[in-house]
Amino acid sequence: MANAAAPTTTRPDMRIVALVGLAAGALGGLFGVGGGLIIVPGLVLVAKVERRLAHGTSLAATLPIALASLSTYVVHGSVDWAVAPLMAIGTVTGAVAGTKLLTILPKRTITIVFIVTVLATAVRLLLATEATGRDNLTAWSGVLLVVIGLATGTLSGLLGIGGGVVMVPVMVVLFGMVPVIAKGTSVAVIVPTSIMGTLSNRSNANVDLKVAAVAGGSGVVSAIAGGVIADGISPGVANLMFAFLLLFVAGTQILTLRSDHDEVAVG
Repeated sequence: MANAAAPTTTRPDMRIVALVGLAAGALGGLFGVGGGLIIVPGLVLVAKVERRLAHGTSLAATLPIALASLSTYVVHGSVDWAVAPLMAIGTVTGAVAGTKLLTILPKRTITIVFIVTVLATAVRLLLATEATGRDNLTAWSGVLLVVIGLATGTLSGLLGIGGGVVMVPVMVVLFGMVPVIAKGTSVAVIVPTSIMGTLSNRSNANVDLKVAAVAGGSGVVSAIAGGVIADGISPGVANLMFAFLLLFVAGTQILTLRSDHDEVAVG
């Protein structure tokens, strides 16, 4: 029977974890993501948390941040409640599959998948896209949303991200949704995804709930502030800012990948 407790490890400085959460919350609210893009590299590079544990803990920490972000988007009417449930069907199922992969795949492979996902998203956002609002949903578009959700949920469970890094660009590029509504819809989907993924990670001993609570709790206030700011940013500027954020995150992870390679070579 699997032990539900987190693996034995040196607990990081909670002050650092709180700062990571503040940064993640601000960016989560601003860009409609759960904050895992910042929490994962923050826990790995700054707080020195083991990578698998960092990914699982990050997904748990995204829940309070996503809930806080969602509150601001709901107030401003920036959630597409027809799209959110369809994507959530896929993400919840995919999150379980992703957390299983997290226990199987080598750390280096997980890092590479994270980098490729982030870079591909950044490049696509830098390409000009006109977002005028989505068309009416059809049976085929509904199925497509579920499939996209499945892929997103799998990446969420594996990489410890809420999934907004995938969902927001997809909704803007493929469905023509206005960025602020895509972000609000994204955080609505992230909530059930993070719950399901965290339950699965907990059973696999891949989450430190205390660290997750500190990071997620610290990000709540900054997430609300970020969501308010996001409502006043033009779509073009929002896409550009998001793309450069992703490029920065990918750069930090590439440095981590090279560092791990050097350690193996020396060893």
